[in-house]
Amino acid sequence: MFTEVMLWWGVCGLGVSAFGRVQKGSLSFSRSSIWKISYMIEMKGYLCLIASLLLSGVCATPVSKDEHSAEHHDHLHHDNDQPHVHNEAHEAAVQLLSPHNANFAFALYRHLSTHKNDSKPENVFFSPLGISSALSMLAVGAKGITHEELFHTLGYCDLTQAKVNEAFEHVFHSLGHSQGELQLDFGNAAVVQENFKPLAKFLEDLKHYYHSEGFTVDFTNSEEAAKVINDFIAKKTDNKITDMVKKLDEDTVMMLINYIFFRGKWEKPFDPEYTKKADFHVDENTTVSVDMMKKSGRFSYFYDNDNKTAVVVLPYQGKASMMIVLPNEGKMKELEETISKDDIRRWHNSLFKNSLDLYLPKFSASATYSLSSIFKGMGLRTVFSHSADLSGISEEVGLKVSEISHKAILSVDEKGTEAAAVTTVEIMPMSLPWPMKFDRPFLLFILEESTKSILFMGKITDPTAQ
Repeated sequence: MFTEVMLWWGVCGLGVSAFGRVQKGSLSFSRSSIWKISYMIEMKGYLCLIASLLLSGVCATPVSKDEHSAEHHDHLHHDNDQPHVHNEAHEAAVQLLSPHNANFAFALYRHLSTHKNDSKPENVFFSPLGISSALSMLAVGAKGITHEELFHTLGYCDLTQAKVNEAFEHVFHSLGHSQGELQLDFGNAAVVQENFKPLAKFLEDLKHYYHSEGFTVDFTNSEEAAKVINDFIAKKTDNKITDMVKKLDEDTVMMLINYIFFRGKWEKPFDPEYTKKADFHVDENTTVSVDMMKKSGRFSYFYDNDNKTAVVVLPYQGKASMMIVLPNEGKMKELEETISKDDIRRWHNSLFKNSLDLYLPKFSASATYSLSSIFKGMGLRTVFSHSADLSGISEEVGLKVSEISHKAILSVDEKGTEAAAVTTVEIMPMSLPWPMKFDRPFLLFILEESTKSILFMGKITDPTAQ
């Protein structure tokens, strides 16, 4: 199975509008702020995430200025095709945010899963790393209570902005230097209104720590601005996403775009010849027909007696894997309420090779969220109000975030550009393999080893839901 993943984290409109007085001749800012995230994962082809953040009128603490040694600069700022040498300081910086981002991931998951439509079973899917990195970019320009709430929501209370910036610099650097058959690229961009000038320090920090590039557009010509931005996104996503921006507020002055691109090959691809129609039990009253893939072999497996949960890890060639979690019937809600980073670590450390007949449905999942109300419930409120302080972006005009939305699409099947060319021969024990059927709702995590990051996570309730 072949996987391309593109994560477009776009502040595809950090739409900014003024809520305070603006001096004559200065730009007006968009009165709506939308942070829109959309990504697509296709295990046969690609995974994309697009996020756009439109800010409308906002303004805690000063960001400490950190100095880097020449060795630090050389370590992080060589070309991607040059060998990358890890050291203890780099490893510590890369993994500094891992436990914080994992806690944020599970906190956000619980909020998303409880806001779903109870009348219809829904899939849950999002990118914790993408959302946390985008909020961290926003925090670069935040001060006061606004900054404190952003860090509280992210779980960074014991960290400084300088430490977070440096950690993401190392994380992005590591993701850009994934080895072997796994390709994981990233990028950020600040799209700025032609005659609007954000603070130089803000743009410099985004460029240095978050690897951001930049270009200008005329947001007052919304149709042309959308075309320029969509062309940029299409180029970065190999034309997988071509019409992300459909409508722009003419008062928008800035848009931040962040993306991560992942492409990997399964170590044990599924053979399409073994894919057969089978039932998937969405709930006790609903059954759907799916294309069930099958693969026999030795898999990394663990059964957690405490949580009554089976865990299988499907590795990619390289430093990433998919962890699939199947609780016993009737135990999903209980698991969702208690699952944490400690469970992920314990399961990972308890894996052993076991002979399985693995059955996994081909599936697609689409999830769209309005995250502003979710984040308000998590304590992030000031950034949406007239009391917001984003003066680290502009000191002349007050800015605020009016809306944050997130859309994710996941698709998994057994086919891939290179899967047909892969042949594996495996020595099996004489004992019969255990049947492992993912024929009811399950959780999944796409994990990256070098940064200990959860790239994506979610719950597949109905593999046929689009």
